[in-house]
Amino acid sequence: MLLLPKIGSMDLIEELTWRGMIQDIIPGTKELLNKEMVSGYVGFDPTADSLHIGSLVPILLLMHLQKAGHKPYALVGGATGMVGDPSGKSEERNLLDETTLQHNQDCIHKQLVQFLDFNPSLPNSAVMVNNYDWFKNISFLSFIRDVGKHITVNYMMAKDSVRKRIEGENGMSFTEFSYQLVQGFDFYWLHQHHNCKLQMGGSDQWGNIITGTELIRKKAGGEAFAFTCPLITKADGGKFGKTEKGNVWLDASKTSPYLFYQFWLNASDEDAEKWIKLFTFLRKDEIEAIIEQQKHNPGNRALQKRLAEEVTTLVHGPSGLQQAVETTAKLFSNAAVSAEELSTDDLENMEGIVKFEFSATDLEKGIDIVSFLAQLTVFPSKGEARKTIQGGGISINRKRIDSIQQLITNDFLLHDKYILIQKGKKNYYLVQVA
Repeated sequence: MLLLPKIGSMDLIEELTWRGMIQDIIPGTKELLNKEMVSGYVGFDPTADSLHIGSLVPILLLMHLQKAGHKPYALVGGATGMVGDPSGKSEERNLLDETTLQHNQDCIHKQLVQFLDFNPSLPNSAVMVNNYDWFKNISFLSFIRDVGKHITVNYMMAKDSVRKRIEGENGMSFTEFSYQLVQGFDFYWLHQHHNCKLQMGGSDQWGNIITGTELIRKKAGGEAFAFTCPLITKADGGKFGKTEKGNVWLDASKTSPYLFYQFWLNASDEDAEKWIKLFTFLRKDEIEAIIEQQKHNPGNRALQKRLAEEVTTLVHGPSGLQQAVETTAKLFSNAAVSAEELSTDDLENMEGIVKFEFSATDLEKGIDIVSFLAQLTVFPSKGEARKTIQGGGISINRKRIDSIQQLITNDFLLHDKYILIQKGKKNYYLVQVA
């Protein structure tokens, strides 16, 4: 059912503003969205076969757009993926071949279907487009003649992303310099062929987006609108979406539902308060109530728990959330589940756990705990292992080890072949003895 925006109630821009999802906006955008059903698009970079949580913000922008009754377009950059966007980059990236790009695009489409309604019977059904489809038949000469003449070099060099790269040590190739013109043409093409009047994206894309509106104005005499969302940051200065294991992906085979859930659960109070507005569809009053609950009892971490539940359900569904919660309980609820109660399947299928192998022969005669941990590389040195044990930071089979003289023998084996090690609060290791 088409949900047309209602004049007088909280409109799309007001909704996104209180959520902290608006940074730059072209005047008149709000009025346009309140007046008619608008076609708007976001571009996705097909440089990997899965989107990561940094892509969740543009996905959510499209979801909000569709929920407000407008028509979302997801543009996968098959052509621009061959060029490389310099925005936010300090070096030129590796360019991908056509086969790899096509594979990545297919994977991304499967992911977007989880979030957007592509039912063609809906007036505001989502549409996925690939800019390679319109660029593949355009010659270089026709492009610079018909498009390039409308945008001056001075205009292009004034963009921060371009200026920083040109002034940098490695400079910028003509390939990347031309990127904003290519992306600008995307907006022009969608404006002409799909009446697309709106582009959204991260704030690092503002320069490229404005180039598109300028091209629509000069080449077609039309008017286009846009807004951007702030780039997501972490309160501690760390990069959003990065962990010790790398990117947090939306694909469950790359980042398990458990690890995905843990990323949000481990957010600081400051980040969780900001992210629950950005990454969930909870109402304002619900969010305010959870924030208030957190202030009264921060140790309960209600904010982080609800954030993790909502985003994990959004990306991995109820079954993914259940799997994540069960794994979390088995790993962290020491009092509730003893190591001896864990089945072979529980141990072998635990996610977010580092696995090692150890020789049964070495265990028969026993090995001291310090040497055992160092040999497994749980610690880089015996000294660090000794210090952590003395500080009470090591448990074997969920029982704290108090002595650095402790011998690890066959008596510690679970199901005759496993040893479960815990370092600190969050690091688990499973040793299989063979």
